[in-house]
Amino acid sequence: MHLPAAAVSSNAAAVAPPLALLRRRAPRSNPIWGTARRELHGGAVIRLPPTWSLAHSVRVRCGGLRPPPGETVPDKGDTFYMRRCVDLARRAAGCTSPNPMVGCVIVKGGEVVGEGFHPKAGQPHAEEEGFLFWFSEMLSYHYSYLSAMVFALRDAGDLAENATAYVSLEPCNHYGRTPPCTEALIRAKVKRVVVGMVDPNPIVASKGVERLRDSGIEVTVGVEEALCQKLNEAYIHRMLSGKPFVALRYSLAINGGILNDTGKGTKESGGYYSQLLQEYDGVVISGCSFNQNSKLPASQEVGANQPVIIIVARQGNSPLCLPALRKEHDTRVIIFIEEDTIVDPETDKNLHQAGVERVVLNKIRLNPIIEYCTRQGFCSLLLDITDDIADFSELFAEAMEEGLLQKVITEICPVSGDKSMANSVIEVRGKPLILRDLQSRASKGSIVVEGYIA
Repeated sequence: MHLPAAAVSSNAAAVAPPLALLRRRAPRSNPIWGTARRELHGGAVIRLPPTWSLAHSVRVRCGGLRPPPGETVPDKGDTFYMRRCVDLARRAAGCTSPNPMVGCVIVKGGEVVGEGFHPKAGQPHAEEEGFLFWFSEMLSYHYSYLSAMVFALRDAGDLAENATAYVSLEPCNHYGRTPPCTEALIRAKVKRVVVGMVDPNPIVASKGVERLRDSGIEVTVGVEEALCQKLNEAYIHRMLSGKPFVALRYSLAINGGILNDTGKGTKESGGYYSQLLQEYDGVVISGCSFNQNSKLPASQEVGANQPVIIIVARQGNSPLCLPALRKEHDTRVIIFIEEDTIVDPETDKNLHQAGVERVVLNKIRLNPIIEYCTRQGFCSLLLDITDDIADFSELFAEAMEEGLLQKVITEICPVSGDKSMANSVIEVRGKPLILRDLQSRASKGSIVVEGYIA
């Protein structure tokens, strides 16, 4: 029995052979298409008509997306499709830095005829510093848009003509490793483009919108703008300030005490802590948080890019002692040490065997750590309090006094804890921490509250 091929919303050749054999599973209901859905690595989306027999395999080929015969779908409006762009873009969380996450949807006659998102950034150029790195970064990042739109436009095929293209971030209009994204839309003869937000990159900054309008395409800007801005908050901050986006994370007991670990299940796949780790380029932890059974923080999400682990080690009355670092993944580790710090011989051996980079500072301060990470191309840093709160109190005070902190993430766990050190985290010289735009969600029995520095 010969079965028709399913449509793939990506250049499937980039992620799989042109004909890939997949085994059917029981279809899931879809409110838009009434079909089952499958996802492939690299931005591909497969829709399988529910009438196909479960007893057979399905051959998948690259082609345009089509609804089932005779099925029509009412237009959901700009807001609906822009939210879909954001949902698509989020599938690449943790994989695009220093590039932004971008999603694109092509709609014609109230039907989605193409979808795509930017799946993965190129290899980082950690050896490039200063202006050379910054300039090359600005020129190369636009591959995000191009890949998202190429996936979507190839998915739509000829149906892209006179269609509406929704994209979460303004298309670029400059040449880098690839041609301008605007030209792909113009060549596809789309009738209208809806943009979630204008790109803060100075070499883009409304030039993409102007190019599309000059070519006769109707352009609408600012649909679900706040949602699109939150999607790429680290990228936006880096573009506007030239520094990484910095967030503080800690766990709070139900009685207000600070906990030395996260809640039950939060480090597992799907838990907020596991997801958080894949979203940040670097995670700063205290050297005091290690014991003989310590593991380096690692995301358990499938295919996650692991963050760089940054250990801060202050000079103490006794030699610095760290156990052999247990790495589940090929994780890069950097340790910042105060000069004249005495390192225990066994610790020195452990650090050498683990290939840990050492950076010596006159004094452990947040500013030089951020400057170092900026030169390394980081877009985001997470200050992760997992044990010694006193070790972070000075860093937190510095972050608040010098405006280095942008976001606070608090996990509230259904247990009791020690309240003695709580004030040192949430107060700076007697001034309480004030947050805005608070949002909360449940995660494995804990409540996670996020807010931005007011």
